[in-house]
Order: sequence, then C-alpha cells, then structure tokens
Amino acid sequence: MKRHDAPVPPLPTRTEAHLRAAQVTAPPGLAVDAIPPAGFRRFSHVVTLDRRDLDAAAAELFSWQVQRRAGLRVQSSDAVLVVGTVVLLHLGFGKAAVRIPCRVVEVVDEPGLKSFTYATLPGHPERGLEKFALSSTDDGRVRFAVSAVSQPATRLAKIGGPLTRAAQDLMTRRYLAALRT
Repeated sequence: MKRHDAPVPPLPTRTEAHLRAAQVTAPPGLAVDAIPPAGFRRFSHVVTLDRRDLDAAAAELFSWQVQRRAGLRVQSSDAVLVVGTVVLLHLGFGKAAVRIPCRVVEVVDEPGLKSFTYATLPGHPERGLEKFALSSTDDGRVRFAVSAVSQPATRLAKIGGPLTRAAQDLMTRRYLAALRT
C-alpha cells in the first residue's frame, strides 16, 4: 500500500449538500473527445504502464488515489466514486489552498476499459471536463490516459494565462505518474 492509499475522508455534510445542489460549470454538450468550442483548450496525454493489473489499477483510480498521489487533498461524498459523486480537491494548504470542486458525470467499468469523467463546479479555477481512462493493451499492459477540455473560470486563472496552462500540465503529469508501480 502506498502512503496515500487510505480511504479518502468524507465531505462535511454542509459542503456535500452545497456541492450536490450546484450546477456544473461545463457548458451543455461539451465533450472531452470532441472538437472544443472557441476559447476552450483540449488535451489528451497517454502513458503505457508496466503493470498488467487493470482491475487493481481501476480500484486505485475509482478511489481517488490518483489525485491523492498527485499531491491533492481529497474529500469526497463517496469513498469509491459513482456517477453523481461530488469531490472537493485542494491544491496547497491553509487559506492559500486552491479549491477544486467537481462532480462525476460518467463512469465506465467494462472489461478492458475503466474510466470516469468529472465536470467542474462553481469555484473551480477552470470550467470544463476531465477524463481519466485505463485500458488494456494488446500485450496485457495498462494504458492510462488523462484528457480534458476546459477554459479558465476564475479571475486568477484567467490572469495566469500560460502559468495556468503550465499548472494544468504539471498536474496531468503527476496524475499520469500516480499509477506507476
């Protein structure tokens, strides 16, 4: 078991209710795998892992271990995510921490393919979707893809310009490294 693999703490009741009541900030019809509308950035990064345990990797993915290992603090309405799960991620500490609220909008749990997509909620620095997908390769290894389509939502993210994109790219690299054994 890795250092961060304990179950994620639950969201406080009031926070969970607030996030469940919030509308996603991703525009209707936005899709991770489609051409993005003007003003949105789309990316997809893929790594092939040395591991061959798709189901074990999926258990880690679906229990927020990728986000935790990437350095985020995680509080979730569900220890194992399902469609409708709300999560509050934090980057940094104390009052300077960036709050990153999201709602899981899609889960795929099929032989050979395990994935989930979350949409941003009000207060997230971006507005859009992010997808985390695991699949089996022909030689039995596990392929891990992180894809997103988003645009800055907060004033700080808009002002940040290239720094905001660099931070998003850094987190994506950290996500991709999180399932390496």
